[in-house]
This record gives sequence, C-alpha cells and structure tokens, in this order.
Amino acid sequence: MNIDLSGKTALVTGSTAGIGHAIARGLAASGATVVINGRAQGKVDGAVAAITKSVPGAKVSGVAADVSTAAGCDALLEALPSVDILINNAGIFEPKGFFDIPDEDWSRFYEVNVMSGVRLSRAYMPGMLKRNWGRIVFISSESALNIPKEMIHYGMTKTAQLAVARGLAELTRGTAVTVNSVLPGPTMSEGVETFVADLAKQNGQSVEEAAARFVKQHRPTSLVERFASVEEIANMVVYVSSREASVTNGAALRAEGGIIQTIA
Repeated sequence: MNIDLSGKTALVTGSTAGIGHAIARGLAASGATVVINGRAQGKVDGAVAAITKSVPGAKVSGVAADVSTAAGCDALLEALPSVDILINNAGIFEPKGFFDIPDEDWSRFYEVNVMSGVRLSRAYMPGMLKRNWGRIVFISSESALNIPKEMIHYGMTKTAQLAVARGLAELTRGTAVTVNSVLPGPTMSEGVETFVADLAKQNGQSVEEAAARFVKQHRPTSLVERFASVEEIANMVVYVSSREASVTNGAALRAEGGIIQTIA
C-alpha cells in the first residue's frame, strides 16, 4: 500500500519526541505537510530540524504552545487556523498509588490528556466537515481498557479519550471525515526509556532485563512479550490518517501487542 497524503496538512500535538515525533515523521514521509507542536520553542525547532534531515523533501514546521491550557490551544489555533489531520497525541503519565494522588493531579491529567483533544477537535472539526474530508486520531492506550492499578488517574483519562472519539465519530455521519482512537501498549519512547532505566538502576539490572521484567510482571498477557517501538505505533496512526482508511470510523484500534484478552 502506497499511502500518499500530499496536499494534506497534519498537526501532531506533543510531537517533539516519542510516539508523537515518530507519527509526525511518518506523516511527513507520506507527503503530508506536518506541523510539530510542543511547549518549548527550542524542542520544537529541534524536532523540525530532525525530520527535515531524516525525510528528504519533508514539508514540516512547528508551533510552540501548551495545549494543556485553553490559552495555549488558542495560540496554536491562531498560528494554524485549519488542518486536515489532527493527531491528539499530547499526554502525560506517572505511576502513583491511588491514595497518594491529590485532586490537583486528577485535574492536571484531565486537562493535558483529555481537554487538549476536546478543545482542538472542537476548533478544527467544523472545517473538516465543511470540506467533507478530515481525520482526527486520539492516541489513547491499552490502559483505557486495562486500568493500571499503579496509575488509575492516567487510565481514567485514556478511557475518557475513547468516549470523546466515539462521540465525535457520530457527528461525521454521511461525510468523509473520520474520528478514531489508537491504543498503544508499552512503547519504548524517550519518557518510558527513562522510566525503565530508573527501574533498572533500582533493581541492579540492565535496561533490557528491566524492560522484559516490566512486561512480564505488569503486562503478563502480552503476546509479543516486549515493548513496541515508536515506529510500530506510528505505522497504525499513519494508516488511519490516510485516504485508504475511509471506512474505519469510530474505532478503538489496538496496537498493544495482544495484551487485551477480548475478541471485540
């Protein structure tokens, strides 16, 4: 399959590193005009330069804005009034016991992981419907269905993303606009690499041993029995952003290595 996104403009929030950066690189390699987003201008500039270097002929630019706030979303919308593809990737995670999670953390996780996508979808989706083509993708997690006891607040926000995405998909009836979610499993992004490295140090293990132990202990139903690469997740996102994914709508698409033990 030759995915060609020439003529389409894509915004990937939280794309200076990790899964978001891999998605942006994959979209650029497929011909889309890609806009990188992050909070710090220096990191945005660095991510733009990295994709420009790695993808010959890439059309890529960047906007620094904190999408966890209404003001940050407004600043992004002022710089980029219209997009064809919106990837709601910005998100945070933090292992913390339920009884130690204060109200402020619940609110912070909800603002970053859920409201960023709500605000941007509310702003960009009407234009997609008017033009009769668009793609909105929420980067959720297998934690949306398997709520992790070590970070219940994170799992809650990922479940909320599925609800928002499915509800928005209902608004696309009879159009060529689609709204879907992608559910990664444990993925070796920069933030996770740091987390695993800390585990390895605490337990006197190599990073490889710590990663394998984490999957075995915390995701024992995994069929691939390893962390995914960011590129493996990006491949799914690029596909669902394409013209070829025209009848995939309102779906929660798994890219979690078989962790979830249900048929549907």
